Amino acid sequence: MGEVEVPANALYGASTQRAVLNFPISGQRFPRRFLRAMALIKQAAAETNAELGLLDRAKADAIAAAAREVAEGGLDDQFPIDIYQTGSGTSTNTNFNEVIAHLASERLGGAKVHPNDDVNRCQSSNDTIPTALQLAAALAVEEELLPALDVLRGSLAAKAEEFWPVVKTGRTHLQDATPIRLGQEFRGYAGQVEESIRRARAAQGELLTVPLGGTAVGTGINAHPEFAARACRRLAQLTGLGIREAGNHFHAQASLDAVIAAHGGIRSIALALWKIASDVRLMGTGPRAGLGEIALPETQPGSSIMPGKVNPVIVESLTMVVARVIGNDATIGFSQTGSLLELNVMMPVAAVALLESVELLGASARNFAVRAVQGLRATDRGPQLVEQGLMLATALAPVIGYDEAAKLAKEALRSGRTIRELAAERGIAADRLDTILDPARMTEPGLEGGRTSG
Repeated sequence: MGEVEVPANALYGASTQRAVLNFPISGQRFPRRFLRAMALIKQAAAETNAELGLLDRAKADAIAAAAREVAEGGLDDQFPIDIYQTGSGTSTNTNFNEVIAHLASERLGGAKVHPNDDVNRCQSSNDTIPTALQLAAALAVEEELLPALDVLRGSLAAKAEEFWPVVKTGRTHLQDATPIRLGQEFRGYAGQVEESIRRARAAQGELLTVPLGGTAVGTGINAHPEFAARACRRLAQLTGLGIREAGNHFHAQASLDAVIAAHGGIRSIALALWKIASDVRLMGTGPRAGLGEIALPETQPGSSIMPGKVNPVIVESLTMVVARVIGNDATIGFSQTGSLLELNVMMPVAAVALLESVELLGASARNFAVRAVQGLRATDRGPQLVEQGLMLATALAPVIGYDEAAKLAKEALRSGRTIRELAAERGIAADRLDTILDPARMTEPGLEGGRTSG
């Protein structure tokens, strides 16, 4: 293809430089975790090829050592190609082959290590790139998302216990409903995060069966029959994850099914966090003209013009992350349109979108736990409103009947009087009303037996 000038200090070669020139699109490069995953694949491949007798041991050791150096992160500037590039990620695979070959050759005192014949042995861009995509995201789930969700779950569970004595008005359709404990609401949130942890594990599980070994079109051409299984075992050892070879290579690299399924779980987690954070924001509205049932920690001034204003900025930060995750889900879903015959050709953008979702959710979930949930306080407003609540009439329905209880609620709304006052006028004894209309009792299963003709 003719000559091309490569920067003098570059460890890569002409193929990488051509890609740099061909794709001046966004300036966005593959993130650190993807680079680490690719390097680990090259390390595992070299060690496996030596084990199989396909590479000289000294050369394989040099390649593996060079790959480890790349994995550790000191050479990220040597991977300059834009993510909006060839849809198979071939440019980036070639970039890795060239850099690692250069480093390995230096380790061998200048002896030639070939990017394709040696570093890329038993591999193709078509199986290494999707494997790196899945491996990087699985590592991100393990290292970022799961620990953050566990912190959030613990924070919500602690608040559930702290808030258990606080009885407030429940709301359905954003209208007053029967009483609920503030702690019960937070127990629900903790349970939602517990389910999110399960879904994160399931999403990670979708990613652990990798395409490595299919080479160009899934047939495994130019790869030793035992290469994939052995290399996957090495990747499992290197990462601590249950990496395994795909049982059907034609499916594994011809589609983004595993990535789409995994991000579906991530999307569910994002929307769960949106619900929790939005409820916290809603209960914290005010402090005087809103619900004001909880007080969020004051993290920064909320206005450049209104002195003393404090806003739920940590919640807002999280909900913007959720918006990004939903956008990434659309990107990943649309990336399936690049699954044409034997290969998907929208892998780089899917890789970046999936990694961004996992990492942003992990960071924002942890931030929400530490800077919002852990500092929440219950106010007196919730309990104060319970006695005025119209839905206390629900507890009277087993006693006086649904229709009569409904009349009581409407009269209370019209007159401004309480359910207790109106029920007492119907002849229900005060001590019995104290039992029937005890807000704490209404937060548990139970039925007030018997009827009265009140």
